[in-house]
Amino acid sequence: MRILVVEDEKRLADTLCELLAYHRYTADAAYDGETGLDNALSGIYDAVILDVMMPKKNGYQVVQELRKAGVSTPVLMLTAKSETSDKVEGLDHGADYYLTKPFETEELLACLRALLRRQEEIVPEELTFEGLSLNLSSCVLSYEGHSVRLSSKEFEMMRLLLSGSGNVIPKETLLLKVWGYDSQAEDNHVEVYISFLRKKLFHIHCPVTIESARRLGYFLKGTDTV
Repeated sequence: MRILVVEDEKRLADTLCELLAYHRYTADAAYDGETGLDNALSGIYDAVILDVMMPKKNGYQVVQELRKAGVSTPVLMLTAKSETSDKVEGLDHGADYYLTKPFETEELLACLRALLRRQEEIVPEELTFEGLSLNLSSCVLSYEGHSVRLSSKEFEMMRLLLSGSGNVIPKETLLLKVWGYDSQAEDNHVEVYISFLRKKLFHIHCPVTIESARRLGYFLKGTDTV
């Protein structure tokens, strides 16, 4: 899961990213509302942690513009204000949850889990394709009793491929989703991790292969795929 942290207090933003990384999320930081909005509009994030008081655009403006653009990514708003009217304003602008500073680490993580659970009807605990399965909690890829644990980037890439159910996933989408909006990663980074995944599929004796669609992207192919 990739999380965007939009917070103008750089130390807090970086601390939140480190905390999320420790709990196996992939996190990116933006330090003002304008940059945060641009990043969130990319659609690559599973959730946004958004401060209210920021330069260039405040949190209310950011979430409102996200919703106007049709982006339904869950938004957890952070603020030092505890008045009910402030919370109502944030929710009315399109936020999904509201957390008042200072907050406990476990409280933040619980709120984030609550938001992400709303996606479970779309993304189950396990993704499968012709006998190949990926456990979304343990990052373990399995096939008929054989299994291997994936690194964080391998996991994100395989999750996208499995979610595509055999359809082509553009290379640009893999770059954005796995490495992030502001990353300097290039096409060859995708190719390297595709190679890693192919070796792991071979390691677990899986007949499913990762095929390349020339100049387009990659897709999964199984024995039943035409």
